[in-house]
Amino acid sequence: MNVEIITPDKNIFKGEASLVQLPGADGLFEILHNHAPMIAALGKGKVKVKKTDNSFDYFDIDGGVLEVKNNKILVLAE
Repeated sequence: MNVEIITPDKNIFKGEASLVQLPGADGLFEILHNHAPMIAALGKGKVKVKKTDNSFDYFDIDGGVLEVKNNKILVLAE
C-alpha cells in the first residue's frame, strides 16, 4: 500500500507499507492491503506504519482525517 502522512507544515512520511494503525475518534484501528474505501476522523495518538521490510515507524498526531482508496492511504494530520 502507498502511504502518505501530511501535516500543514510538511510531508512527514511517504512510502510503501503492509499495515497502518491509527488512532480513530473511537479507538485504534488498522488498515491492511485491499481495505475497503473509507474516510475517517482521527484522534490524538500515534500512527504506526509497518513498512514492507517489517520495520516500524511511529508518528504522533493531534487528530486529522484519513482517506483510504485503491490501496492508497492519505493521512491529513494536525
